[in-house]
Amino acid sequence: MQRAILSGTSKGLVVFWMNKTSVAKTEVHFRGFPVSMVFIDDETQIWWVALSHKHWGEKLHFSSDCGVSWQAAGLPSFSGLKYKPGIAASLKKIWVMQRANQDPNQFWLGTEPGGLFFSEDSGKTFRLNEALWNHPSRLNEHQWFGTGKDYPFIHSILVDPRDHKHIYIGVSCAGVFESRDGGKNWHPRNIGLIAAYLPKTTPEVGHDPHQMLMCQSNPDVIWQQNHCGIFRTLNGGLEWIQMSDVADTPHYGFALAIDDTNPDVAWVIPAESDESRVPIDLKLRVCKTIDGGKTWQSFSNGLPQENSFDLVLRHGFVRKSGLMSFGTTNGNLYGSFDDGEMWQTLSNTLAPIHTVAIA
Repeated sequence: MQRAILSGTSKGLVVFWMNKTSVAKTEVHFRGFPVSMVFIDDETQIWWVALSHKHWGEKLHFSSDCGVSWQAAGLPSFSGLKYKPGIAASLKKIWVMQRANQDPNQFWLGTEPGGLFFSEDSGKTFRLNEALWNHPSRLNEHQWFGTGKDYPFIHSILVDPRDHKHIYIGVSCAGVFESRDGGKNWHPRNIGLIAAYLPKTTPEVGHDPHQMLMCQSNPDVIWQQNHCGIFRTLNGGLEWIQMSDVADTPHYGFALAIDDTNPDVAWVIPAESDESRVPIDLKLRVCKTIDGGKTWQSFSNGLPQENSFDLVLRHGFVRKSGLMSFGTTNGNLYGSFDDGEMWQTLSNTLAPIHTVAIA
């Protein structure tokens, strides 16, 4: 079956249909419109795309035929709700979508501001998870707050394959929350994380995970690229262990990929720092660990090693079934067929890339 790399850019969705190791053809969808999210349902092979229209706001579309045709879905709504007293809540952006369980009609959706929504009718309607929305920490502006944005947002949703009522979310800025009862109750899971930007660097809530992924073969192992380093938990979030140091390479960044069968294997794409969000020494590289973060190896074959200003955003890096790809804010898209040891340029003429998915 032919593979496809879906690149969500600020000017549309660009689909690269792949032969074994090269691009066979390219298709463009939603030309001119910013794509904020791309989700591929592995069970149904339905493609989901969220758009951010300047004039018409957020839109959600899906395709059951690999982009041949598209249909509009429903939208989450904050109608009648207050973000905080005196400020009405409204949908700013759709960040992430995730299957809720084995039922192909049920999905979770994460938004900005920090709303978690649930659909049980294939995206026709969505309802807000009120337990999280009304969580005491979310109502505290010193615990949930924007990071470079006006509002906090939910960008990661992890569903335990052993128990679909067991859910984690990642919120920037707030941190990691866990529910074991399908979203009826939520508990912070941030012990071991560091918030170096706050007066108290180890608050219960107020952390900034950039991306969070769960190992499917061992769901107690979760990796996190955080604003303040790379972290891993071996016990389902009860304690996080920092796998990087500010003096190390890698440390700061947004993007993360992991191996779904080996919990000790992960990849990150480091940036210089929060203050200077460019590749270290202006050399684009991918770093890999095979020992749970104790050591990291850097790979740069096929990547620019001089005057590279490429930043990879949190959803801009993906690994799936032997294929890896990442896109950058400079509109460059790269692919690897050997787990990141060698890279090839798939395109260097795209608009800034927000998200990458593999079908």
